[in-house]
Amino acid sequence: MSPARASVRRHARIACSPDDLWALIGDPARIQEWWPGIVASTVDGTSRVITTGAGIPIPEEILTNDPLQRRFQYRITGPMVREHLSTIDVLDLGDGTSLVVYSADADPSTMALVIAGAAGNALEHLRTMMEGPH
Repeated sequence: MSPARASVRRHARIACSPDDLWALIGDPARIQEWWPGIVASTVDGTSRVITTGAGIPIPEEILTNDPLQRRFQYRITGPMVREHLSTIDVLDLGDGTSLVVYSADADPSTMALVIAGAAGNALEHLRTMMEGPH
């Protein structure tokens, strides 16, 4: 039996300034530019609806968009989750690189695992976008 709630975290070190990363991550209308599988987003105040490649709309509530801390938090408000909170932090490592940390807490726990898998892919995609292919 799995726990009802799960907490997961993914991270990537990216050779890019935190300000350049934040310009992309901190703009909720640009998620489809760096998150594979999301093809569109609409933002109205603190409400965002992302649309997946399969055409599924997922409603979200933006809770924090803090350019000083470079922190973005949101929760999925759709029926597929009982509870959800995702946090994206962009940390300045002081050497011209940044650490992007994505964490998700969700109930049911399987949703956190799905989100974490997608987040890991998104962070790798973001690294390739900002650094170029290795």
